[in-house]
Amino acid sequence: MQLTRFTDYGLRTLMYVGARAENSASVKEVADHYGISRNHLVKVVHRLSQLGYIETTKGKGGGIKIAKDATKLRLGDLIKQLEPNMNMVECFDTKTNTCRITGSCQLKHYLFEATQNFINTMNKYTLADTVQNKELLFA
Repeated sequence: MQLTRFTDYGLRTLMYVGARAENSASVKEVADHYGISRNHLVKVVHRLSQLGYIETTKGKGGGIKIAKDATKLRLGDLIKQLEPNMNMVECFDTKTNTCRITGSCQLKHYLFEATQNFINTMNKYTLADTVQNKELLFA
């Protein structure tokens, strides 16, 4: 399993603004800090704003801030909302599945269970857990 860059950038953005809960940050600042595309990050920030995880303010003194309590943002739930799908293999999507052994295959059940376990494990942790050591985050 591999998370998309979109999800990776989303999680990193939330970590950045979560660690600076009392201060706003600009998209440029976050992009520069992580060395990632500002243009791509704008799309990520827009989605995070739509989902209600961050607040955005335009103009002088504006920027992005965490909108929710980081101790309540479970990582598995965040990943599920940011990932376009959690389809590890083709047969997970009944609309596009062309696998010839779907009816008799047991592997899909194991992979589905593993995916669920991944989300459940990630949900043991919150965004606040990821930003406990702010000095390392901003080093």
